[in-house]
Amino acid sequence: MGFRYIGSKDKLSDIIISEIKSINNEACRVIDLMAGTGLFSLALKESNYCVTAVDVMTYSFHHLNVHLNLVEAPDFNGINSVESIINSKPINLFGVRNYDIILSYLNSLKPVKGYFYQEFSPEGTPSNTSKPRKYFTSKNAAKIDAIRGEIKRLKSANTITDIEHSLLLHDLIMAVNDVANIAGTYGHYLSKFVKRAEAPIELYPSTFSGVGRTTDHKIYRGYAEEVSKHIEGDVCYIDPPYIKRQYAANYHILETLAREDEPEAIGDSGLRPWRDQYSNFCSKVKIRDSFDQILTNINCQDILISYSEDGLLPIDDLVSFLQNYGSVIKKDIQYKRFKSNDSKKAAKLNEFLIHLHKN
Repeated sequence: MGFRYIGSKDKLSDIIISEIKSINNEACRVIDLMAGTGLFSLALKESNYCVTAVDVMTYSFHHLNVHLNLVEAPDFNGINSVESIINSKPINLFGVRNYDIILSYLNSLKPVKGYFYQEFSPEGTPSNTSKPRKYFTSKNAAKIDAIRGEIKRLKSANTITDIEHSLLLHDLIMAVNDVANIAGTYGHYLSKFVKRAEAPIELYPSTFSGVGRTTDHKIYRGYAEEVSKHIEGDVCYIDPPYIKRQYAANYHILETLAREDEPEAIGDSGLRPWRDQYSNFCSKVKIRDSFDQILTNINCQDILISYSEDGLLPIDDLVSFLQNYGSVIKKDIQYKRFKSNDSKKAAKLNEFLIHLHKN
């Protein structure tokens, strides 16, 4: 599964970057204001831009840290003094990296019947409902508990650095995505385990890109409305949520992995308390105010916004609103729709790229 997020613009990266170049061919620093998976920030980096990336979600921060700040595996020198990790080194590999050693060690851990096992597996006893949840097989949930617990312990003991910590959490999130028993988001689990979800979870080494600009990137975790007051760039790209579905609710399990906590799991879906990451862009009443805060405060004249025909605001209303801030040009793009359980909608989606040049 890898990355599978609502509204991901990975397949539109070339089109968006081409538009950025046509807006300002001399642009150096580009802001990715709602960066999500970090894949578009990575594409910007590989196109030789200095990237300022922002997102409110903790899992996004770790993805961005890997994509923007690593061109090769970090040293993991701290593990050289941990006997249990060194002893897990594959015998038949010559010159193996410490990164491979620690992944092998994490993959070899014995399962632990902890938080994920109790709250998100069919053999668990969830705290707030009598019906066990089926996000993961019981074996995979217990393995997730073992791996996340050991990553947290290694960081608390200063055995791994901040960037190494981000990389291991990134790898764990990617591995969890591969075995999650979901249709598309973590808003709910499937009633029966699909074949993919029954495979044993395993962490695989990430690949790293040394293409393009490899230094001077900036990453911020917080609301775009607040962070925009403190950043500047030549072009700002905004890919806001379009619909009522909140990312904090739909990806609650990934956020729990990233935060390394054990929040109260609420209701049939086991949602974590997520109101601290509520997005006003998912509210038809509040979306204009959020746009206003960003457009008024950000130190950037050229704003490029992705939007969709599924958006809470009709596209003509959004264009009319943006014209209060400067000149606006809209371009239409046809795009393959993200599909979860909703098979009634058309396979193709009309996406829009809106260029606002502020007065």
